[in-house]
Amino acid sequence: MRDRSTSATSLPTGAIGSAVPRGSRRRSGPITRWERHYRAAVVVADAAAVIGVSAAAGILGLLGVIDGLHPEIAPLLAVLALVFLPIRRAWQLQMLGADAEEYRRVVSAMFSAAVVLALLGPWLEHVDVRPWLLGVLPVMTFLALLVRYLLRQWLHWSRRHGRRMLPVVVAGGADSVRELIERTREHSHVGWRVEAACLVDSDPEAQRDGEIAGVPVIGSLDELADHVRRGGYRVVAVTPHPHWTPQVLRQLAWDLEGTSAELAVAPVLMEVAGPRVKVSGVLGMPMLRVSQPAFTGGGRVIKEIVDRVGALIGLVLAAPVILAAAIAIKLDDGGPVFYRQLRVKRDGEVFTMWKLRTMHVGADRMRSQLQNEADGPLFKIRSDPRVTRVGAVLRRFSIDELPQLFNVLGGSMSLVGPRPPLLEETLSYDPAVRRRLLVKPGLTGLWQVSGRSDLSWEDSVRLDLRYVEDWSLTLDAVILWKTVRAVLTGRGAY
Repeated sequence: MRDRSTSATSLPTGAIGSAVPRGSRRRSGPITRWERHYRAAVVVADAAAVIGVSAAAGILGLLGVIDGLHPEIAPLLAVLALVFLPIRRAWQLQMLGADAEEYRRVVSAMFSAAVVLALLGPWLEHVDVRPWLLGVLPVMTFLALLVRYLLRQWLHWSRRHGRRMLPVVVAGGADSVRELIERTREHSHVGWRVEAACLVDSDPEAQRDGEIAGVPVIGSLDELADHVRRGGYRVVAVTPHPHWTPQVLRQLAWDLEGTSAELAVAPVLMEVAGPRVKVSGVLGMPMLRVSQPAFTGGGRVIKEIVDRVGALIGLVLAAPVILAAAIAIKLDDGGPVFYRQLRVKRDGEVFTMWKLRTMHVGADRMRSQLQNEADGPLFKIRSDPRVTRVGAVLRRFSIDELPQLFNVLGGSMSLVGPRPPLLEETLSYDPAVRRRLLVKPGLTGLWQVSGRSDLSWEDSVRLDLRYVEDWSLTLDAVILWKTVRAVLTGRGAY
């Protein structure tokens, strides 16, 4: 059954087509009730974080608990933050609960507020704004991001249970439609539930059963807009196919005007997204501009600094854990604590990677006697007999990877990036896969927070290439945040 919570003023589903003529610019279907409630919850949470932190800081300054914290700045800072959040579109519905862009917009809004407050500083007599800029505002930003994260986790939990989903109709070739349907089922947190399909080409199985991948095929593309009006779909997803010429897509966009649906078109550049892609007009034609991936520049310098500082802090915090694991390994079988292995880093250079030993001594010689359960060049076994009792625990919570912080500190690895491959694995890389070696290998990465060893080789490569192509400091921050959850759950680790 569809999740169709709408307001009391919304039109009945069957009346949408007749109520709004084709080409009308008035939207026939309002956003669902849960979407309005979720956006309201985000706005209230942001306001509570901004006003709460400002008020608390003002009270502390008024009581003299913190010197130099002038309480009269509290309302000014709160107003600036609450003004720039909507200006930076941090409350835009389509972006809420979607990806890292939501967090980036919150940070951008807080940064804008900081800039304005800093510019107003000289005009505020006998008031020092630096404590607010360097102390209060970072706390406010962190709290706003935290409540956003908690709300998103609740939304994703609801979607895993089939609630708060957007009804989707997908149109395109049979193979690409089937792939999109399967992906939406695997990644329910996106919030898409494909409820109908229109096929450009014929598919014998779909023609026989009247469905594709369990989704009903509802008719021809000429009637797509009418189907959307009758069905009340929120998204029309167009998958790649030669049928979709610019003229056909433009006509489809016109036909969907006045409906409740958003048109989502999958471009040919499927794995290029984010900050590299910009749409601009050239000679009166819309052009998708794709900038060069950023392998150098100021952002990379900041990444290097964060890597070294983060690795040093991580080693200090992880020292007791590493020591306890080392003692457990030694008591288990008396063998060496550390395991060194040659891996490939940026530009194909070889380096020595450090790990806590999780297998029996001489495990490398047993590899030829075992059957690989992974596809591609990776060698993975779910119940590897070479893993020790202690090693199984260390692997489940990725404790064996902690010594790689020394590699990060030394500069051969990064905190975030594609995992460093073995030399023999890289020998079978095709030119596309070799692009993984354009950046430093990482202690964690996109595939580690997306399923780890449960992923296929193709999915792992796709995620690594996405990281290489679309890297940003925000993406690194999101991956590090998600790594904590992946390690605690132990999902996909073996």
